[in-house]
Amino acid sequence: MALLDVERLSVEYQTLQGTVRAVRDVSFSLPPGRALGLVGESGCGKTTLARALIGVLPRNARITEGAVRFEGTDLLRLPADQFNDYRWRRIAMVPQAAMDSLDPVQRVGDQMVETIVLRGNLTRAAAADRARELFAMVGLQPDRLRLYPHELSGGMKQRAVIAMALALRPPLVIADEPVTALDVIVQHQVLQTLRDLREALGVSLLLITHDISVVASLCDDVAVMYAGRIVESGTVRQVFAEPRHPYTMGLRNAFPSLRAEQEHLVPIEGYPPDLAHPPQGCAFTARCPFAIPRCWEEDPVLRAEGDGQEAACHRAHEAPVLRVQAAEAFARLAGDEIRSAPREAC
Repeated sequence: MALLDVERLSVEYQTLQGTVRAVRDVSFSLPPGRALGLVGESGCGKTTLARALIGVLPRNARITEGAVRFEGTDLLRLPADQFNDYRWRRIAMVPQAAMDSLDPVQRVGDQMVETIVLRGNLTRAAAADRARELFAMVGLQPDRLRLYPHELSGGMKQRAVIAMALALRPPLVIADEPVTALDVIVQHQVLQTLRDLREALGVSLLLITHDISVVASLCDDVAVMYAGRIVESGTVRQVFAEPRHPYTMGLRNAFPSLRAEQEHLVPIEGYPPDLAHPPQGCAFTARCPFAIPRCWEEDPVLRAEGDGQEAACHRAHEAPVLRVQAAEAFARLAGDEIRSAPREAC
């Protein structure tokens, strides 16, 4: 049985511009001990999906359909007080901005102790011991617990928030863009901390990011999200080595590689659709170089494409040919840029 099963989840926002369907018919599973990366552009619905899983959506949002089953229990059918028992104890979240979770006028250690006492039902002495243990676990000196948030560096604050998320030993941690605001050296340190903790504690991880390199280095599986939907999913090796959706191909070509020589990047032209007025057919059609008339009329469903990989594309069965065409277009573009580059004076 999967630790987390999300079935046909949809979330809407009521705005002055109308109803925005931020998450549309999303389904995925996360087995115990595995890491799933949810990747996509800003505004594609990743954070809304994460907040829906733990029931902390803003007031103008509502879940219109679907189920969120954690260890077999549908959290969306629970009374508010029972749902609250799952937060932090069974499902913890690392937010995008660490300062959002830290009270600027309280010492970091006091905040951790208070959380552990209130949610873990420990004595203050036992909670203080647990806080020191957690700080050591994420690579921070226990004496840092006496500091205020503004006295910690960005990387230290992020590690402190990770420690707070692990305080009650939850089996599932949701990390929302945990390294976005950090420099590359600190990013590496924080990601290594998450990797070590996964191995040591056996927790499952749902990692939300727009950075495919983070997913490739930390996750077992990946789900690619576009315009509120999952358009491709599978293992990291499958999806990044042999993508079957044109959007995934575009993400791969638009991101620099550290393993291979790559002087030119190919951006995905255009903009995501307005989800208050979604287009007919596939939401990616206007930006897709491989669109056919059917794409403008019929929204493709997410279907199996072999070996557990899924894609929502009418031409997914042609993916090997499309990948060759994409590579040829990439080579032509690179050649055009080289020829058009100004020559240095002799």
